[in-house]
Amino acid sequence: MKPFRFLSAVEQLAGHLREEIRRGALSGEMPGVNQIAVKLGCSARTVHAAVKQLERESLLQGQGAGRRSRIVTPDDAAPRALRVKILLYEGRDERLDYLVELRHRLQEAGHTAGYASKSLQDLGMDTTKVQGFVTDTEADAWIVVAASREILDWLATQPVPAFALFGRQTQVAIAGTGPQKSQAVAVAVERLAGLGHTRIVCLTREERRKPDPGLFERVFLDALEKQGIPVGPYNLPDWEDNPNGFSNCLASLFRITPPTALIASGIDLFTATQQFLLQEGIRVPNDVSILCSDPHPSFAWSSPTIAHIDFHSGIWVRHILRWVNGVASGKNDRRKIFTQARFVDGGTIGPARN
Repeated sequence: MKPFRFLSAVEQLAGHLREEIRRGALSGEMPGVNQIAVKLGCSARTVHAAVKQLERESLLQGQGAGRRSRIVTPDDAAPRALRVKILLYEGRDERLDYLVELRHRLQEAGHTAGYASKSLQDLGMDTTKVQGFVTDTEADAWIVVAASREILDWLATQPVPAFALFGRQTQVAIAGTGPQKSQAVAVAVERLAGLGHTRIVCLTREERRKPDPGLFERVFLDALEKQGIPVGPYNLPDWEDNPNGFSNCLASLFRITPPTALIASGIDLFTATQQFLLQEGIRVPNDVSILCSDPHPSFAWSSPTIAHIDFHSGIWVRHILRWVNGVASGKNDRRKIFTQARFVDGGTIGPARN
């Protein structure tokens, strides 16, 4: 049998810290002696001796009296574990299946992944508030969902890497992913025009309209013009970005020149639009056609079937996971990968009633 060797407390602690460094849980500067002692339940003297042992092994590099040792990552070290924060568009997004899967995959990879304590909506999509919140939150990497151009511009310049999931990322030097809906929305507009619709309205959130229309909205307006439909504020109405403002917008639209077709951007606006039409006794698709810019599992149970734009999220999760692992290895890849979306016809679309 191999001889058994008892390890002293110092040797055991040095072994533990050595493994934490190797697997990437410790990087940069070593925590203070007292901090380690409290966390691991040992004496400061034992910690001090273990640190000295690791310095002799060249895993730690002393930086002078009163200063913490710098960690020297060994060549065979695993990528370090990151604290990944997901800044949601709004709080209820945490239930979205692809974000749930993303958290699980990141945790399986050894990272600590969690949702930020506030969402972009909680912060009013205000760049200054987001800056303060992100700066005050401890994180090694950020995943930001559906952010504005101004917010993404700021994140792209920060030392902590950030990844854009959806949002106004096209012209920003930031890693990102999401669906490419341009062809799908053009096909949807062509389908509506073929059914005789000329009063087509796209309902979208404020950050998608201002300071100028986003890509989806620009493609929508261009598609109308290609179909010979005059374009103006009617087609992309402005409204105060809250439930009352949205309800007032719909009421105004149907008061004088009712639209014959509505494209609701996002599940929340689609659901709110359905509720408004139901309350007003406006029938779908007899009086107005409606489609949603996103898919949702509930659509499979809907009758009539819901016209919508469909896309698959699996590639997003894989791309984000690769990006986080790259950041853990010291890389900050800023490539974007988009997935192609498609228009799905449904029973909520019918001939225009003029």
